[in-house]
Amino acid sequence: MADDYSNGSTNLDALKNSPVAQNVADQHAKTVDELSNLSASRRTPSTPAATGQPLTHYHSFFSELLSWNNPRASAIAYLSIVAAIFSVRYLDMLRLGFKLTWMVLGVTVTAEVAGKTVLNQGLATQLRPRKYYTVSKETLDSAIGDVHELVNFFVIEAQRILFAENVYVSGLVAIAAFFAYYLVKIVPYWGLALIATTLAFLGPLVYKTNKEFIDAQLHRASEIIGAQTAQLKTAAQQNSEKATQLTKQFVGEYTAKAQTLVSKATPASLHGEEHTNGHANKSELRDADFPPAPQADIQTEPVVPVTVKSGEQQPLLI
Repeated sequence: MADDYSNGSTNLDALKNSPVAQNVADQHAKTVDELSNLSASRRTPSTPAATGQPLTHYHSFFSELLSWNNPRASAIAYLSIVAAIFSVRYLDMLRLGFKLTWMVLGVTVTAEVAGKTVLNQGLATQLRPRKYYTVSKETLDSAIGDVHELVNFFVIEAQRILFAENVYVSGLVAIAAFFAYYLVKIVPYWGLALIATTLAFLGPLVYKTNKEFIDAQLHRASEIIGAQTAQLKTAAQQNSEKATQLTKQFVGEYTAKAQTLVSKATPASLHGEEHTNGHANKSELRDADFPPAPQADIQTEPVVPVTVKSGEQQPLLI
């Protein structure tokens, strides 16, 4: 018996010291460290939003999660979300919850009744804790604070995308919404959720592993776009200058023609009216054409007052 116990202990120690067990222990320790680092990354970023408002600590958390700086933690998060999507799709969670509830309550009630019947003391009573578990105010405040930060994260990010604080991010979201508009007709909602989760997690990973190649291609594309944009600006400027010159030329020609027509029509009409009416030109008039001015003073006759009797009509003064 003692030999069997010693052999079992020796085998257990050998299994614990085996390379596989050591590798599992190392991976477990690294996973715990990465999860701790991910949890510690929840801090308010030093860079505020474009409006000067401070961001939430979930901005740092999701940035660290999707950057794959802690690959084990990011992989666990991705697999957990995928498992939740498939669970909602293929498992009736509501019915499963009801089933689990009646089974657990059935076991506890049966154990309590059987214990009181046989042992005069219920088995559930013996398993009951001396003090029921409660949620402390500090824990609840912390949870409410995290929910508040999470809600503000989505609200702030939606506004930053809407007002194009980062043009590339807003463009990617617009493209994703465009494809989702057509995919929703043939792909179920859980499929869209799976595609969105995969792109959100694996997109940064692909960029991180092929950063030099992708940056080189993006730089080349930006140079090509810049060259084409410069050509378009030059062509537009040349066409604008040509259009401006042609407009000035046409306006000048029509203005000159209008002035010529007005200068020809106005003197001819004036001279024609003068000769038609028989008037002489102002330069041909002389002093003899006018009568002499009176030299003597103008004599006025005395005014005789008129007496009007009563009953007679007053004469009119003309």
